[in-house]
This record gives sequence, structure tokens and C-alpha cells, in this order.
Amino acid sequence: MPRPVWTGAISFGLVSIPIKVLPATENHNISFHQYHQADGGRIRYQKVCELDGQVLDQSQIGRGYEVSKDTIIEVTDAELDAMPLPTAKAIEIVAFVPAETIDPIRIADSYYLAADGVAAKPYKLLRMALERSSKVAIAKFAWHNRERLGLLRVKEDAIVLHSMRWPDEIRSPESLTPKPIAVDDEEIDAAVDLMEAMAVDDLSSFRDRYREALEEIIRAKAKGTTPHGAPEPAAAPVVDLMAALRQSVESAREFRGEAQGEDATVHDMPQRAGKKAAQKKPPAKGPAKKTGGGKHRSA
Repeated sequence: MPRPVWTGAISFGLVSIPIKVLPATENHNISFHQYHQADGGRIRYQKVCELDGQVLDQSQIGRGYEVSKDTIIEVTDAELDAMPLPTAKAIEIVAFVPAETIDPIRIADSYYLAADGVAAKPYKLLRMALERSSKVAIAKFAWHNRERLGLLRVKEDAIVLHSMRWPDEIRSPESLTPKPIAVDDEEIDAAVDLMEAMAVDDLSSFRDRYREALEEIIRAKAKGTTPHGAPEPAAAPVVDLMAALRQSVESAREFRGEAQGEDATVHDMPQRAGKKAAQKKPPAKGPAKKTGGGKHRSA
């Protein structure tokens, strides 16, 4: 079990439920160190005063807000700690709303809430009430010296906390609205057909193939061998929109038919479609050469 990142309580009316907040996700990114190519020395980052060039440690660094180019207002840790913040140690539920009313763009990080000590029964009570109501809870909580908005929902036997952005933190998409463009029903139907052909019920088979390829490069170089290069992408012919949609639907359906009974998913389809397209090139002129074995089936 991961270590708690925060402890406190869920405040639900007059009910207080002690909980621990645990990360619901983990980062599998591969991290690199920067080094000096001439001698292999690590590159380090230091906090340096721009006036005297002195390297500072954390005890020498203050916090301030710049109100003008030459004026900084100092704000101390003691002043921040003394601010009236009722949600300092509580996730305070303030409302319940239908889940479909939440815009996904507002959702940020995710955490599991675990019952702490004797809180098992009230925790289960809140979880079952959320399930029965088909609603999600909106809550306020304090984290890293600021009050945040959160969403509580049920996932299997756990309550999940999603941190959310405040309404005034969401930018309007109005500036992205394109000029009027004509799209006919036939094109829309073709796009819907492609969506249906690429539909899946489970995302568990999707993998980070870039990370896997990077791990292979690191393993090969650690063994002193030459890593395999990436294959050249097939050149895509320039076609009109309808032709591209129809060909994509055909390729997706063909691939889904071939993949029945296997663990393959449609996210493999574009590579296969590219290979299929490459096979449609006319054969070079000249006498055919015999090959051993049976028929070869493209991977």
C-alpha cells in the first residue's frame, strides 16, 4: 500500500469520518539525469541570489508577492498558518450533484480515501449512500497552502477524491471556434461508422509503447549491443476526406475480424492498415522467384 499523502477527516454534516488520502495513480515515466559530456559529471541545480551570487539553502529563502518591479511583499509561513481555513484538516462536503454535470476538463489528480481506525462504518455508510443516490459529492479541502475544490465518487469498494479546478480557472473555448465549414451527413455517417468499428469495451490492454521502446534501448546499451531503430512509417497517400474515412472503416473492420480470440486491440490498427496499404503496390516487373515454405501472412 502506498504511503498516505494527507490525513484528516471527511466532514459530512455533523458526521466526521477520519481518513487517509492515498495516491490512486503511479508514474511509470523513465527519468533521465543531465551530465557534462566532457567528463560525465552530473549537472546540479542551485538556488542563487541574483544580487550577490551566493548559493542559498532553504532556511535563507523567504516567500513574497511581487506587486511591482521593485516591490515584493513578504508573506511568512506563520502568516499563512494563521489564516482562517476551516478545511485545513477536513474534506468538507458542501453539495451533491449528478455526475454528468461535471465537466471532465475540471478534474485533475486522483486519490483513494481509506478509512482510518474506527471510521469503517461511517465510511461505508457514505460510500453506499453515494452509490444509491447516483450522485457525486462536491467538497472543499486545503492542500499546500491553498483551498481546493474536490469531487468524491465511488470506485468499487473505495471512495475516490478528484481534485478539481475552480470555475474561474477554466478557459473559454470561444477563441478556438473555427470559421463556418460545410460538413454533409454522408461524411458524418462515415465518421460514425469508423467510431463504431474502433469501439472497445475495455482499455486494460493499452500499453505505453514509447516507454517500452525506451526501456529496450536502455537494456541494449547496458549490454553493449546496438538498439534496434524505429521502422520507417509508411507514406500515407493524399486522399480526400470521404475516401480516407471509408478506407479507415474497412481497415478497422478487417483488423477486428482478424483479431477475434486474440488480445489485440484497435490501437494496433493504424500500423496494420499502413502495412495493408503497402501491400497494394503493384509488383515489380520481372520473373517471379520461388520461395520456400507455405504462404506468408502479414503480422
